Amino acid sequence: MIEIKKQSLSETFSIYFDKRMLKILLLGSISGFPWVLIGSSLSLWLKEDGLSRSTVGWAGLIFGVYAFNYLWAPLVDRVQIPFLTKKIGHRRGWIVLMQLIILASLIFWSLINPTENLALVITVGLLIAVASATQDITVDALRIEQIGENEGKSMAAGAAMAVVGWWSGYKLGGVLALFSAEHFQMLGFENYWQITFLILGILIILMNIGLMFVSEQNSNDRRDKQALNDKIISEKLGNYNFFSNLITWIGGTLGGPIISFFKKNGFSIALGILGFVFLFKVGEAFLGRMSIIFYKEIGFSKSDIAIYSKTLGWITTVIFTLLGGLFVIRSGVLKAMFLAGIIMASTNLLFSVLAWSDKSELLFAIAVIFDDIAAAFATVAFVAFISLLVDRAYTATQYALLASIGTAGRTTLASSSGALVDWLNGDWGLFFILTALMVIPSLIILWSMKNKLKLSEK
Repeated sequence: MIEIKKQSLSETFSIYFDKRMLKILLLGSISGFPWVLIGSSLSLWLKEDGLSRSTVGWAGLIFGVYAFNYLWAPLVDRVQIPFLTKKIGHRRGWIVLMQLIILASLIFWSLINPTENLALVITVGLLIAVASATQDITVDALRIEQIGENEGKSMAAGAAMAVVGWWSGYKLGGVLALFSAEHFQMLGFENYWQITFLILGILIILMNIGLMFVSEQNSNDRRDKQALNDKIISEKLGNYNFFSNLITWIGGTLGGPIISFFKKNGFSIALGILGFVFLFKVGEAFLGRMSIIFYKEIGFSKSDIAIYSKTLGWITTVIFTLLGGLFVIRSGVLKAMFLAGIIMASTNLLFSVLAWSDKSELLFAIAVIFDDIAAAFATVAFVAFISLLVDRAYTATQYALLASIGTAGRTTLASSSGALVDWLNGDWGLFFILTALMVIPSLIILWSMKNKLKLSEK
């Protein structure tokens, strides 16, 4: 993350009036929205069609593709999309192509029934996940390129706006999905989720219209630098054939960043960092995967979930993302990471109280709001932490690798969340206690290496 000196609140917030921040907000929303489709919407759709909690939980494995998008990031950076690249630019061309794939997938979902075609529904969900993970690569690049290299404060503000934008796309998209599904269900439509997916497709079209107002820099300089780096590696190999070209490509895109990371931190600390990143948000992911199922089982309607979990949650997330950023800046990233872990565990315990109490909208609102506060704070701290770890010579690749490892922990392990609830015989209170305890291993790892971490932080 960009190094930032302490400044007054008025100076901090003045940066957000830069018109580029609105564009970055839109890019963040484009990135966050698909998680609604393959997250809460797909989970509730499967559940309401009679599928088990375990099936819903295992369906979440499709999120695993986000953990590996760095593998094809070089292709997104180099391959030009026919027609689109020339018409609207390299970055926007990739984003629009992925958005069209997501739109086509929603239309396909609107035509099928999950109880009769579960494998097909999951396959389409996987296609959405791949398209979403691919667009994230170029969305992040386009977001960064909106800000000049020497505009440190604007870059930091842009990072915060990107987080707010992501949560806005995720939360507000969820509100639209839940209210639409409940509205058409009350009107008597049996295929109310299928109709909802068509409405969500309209939102994708509107986002792409807004994308046309996001400027893009000329990509010739980037291609020239890529070619120059490839030439340097190729000259060292000597032979010019298929195998040497393949080694040049792999070495330039993956080998260099990985070697740099282990060389900078040392082997044992590097492994510790990877372990911490993998485990830190696992408990939060277990809770998040099953939360909407839990809400339904204890008697809350889709509109209740939309109001408390999505609408109020979005407002809370926006406010505490900004406040969390201020805390990271003023107190340091390590203190923020430990505090974030403690807050996440504590808020998970609130859900145990909710599970063991009679249905209470007040308790529901308190648990959801505090969970969103914890998630917002932890996200800002986590992004700051992994940003400070990267070698500036390989910022994009190392950040993608670390972020992907964090995603792998949340998606792969948390896919067993439904099976865990079933194994506990539906004891939601005990389930949430276990999710609170899941953060402890990561904090132990962080504590053991806190004095040896090489963070570019002042």
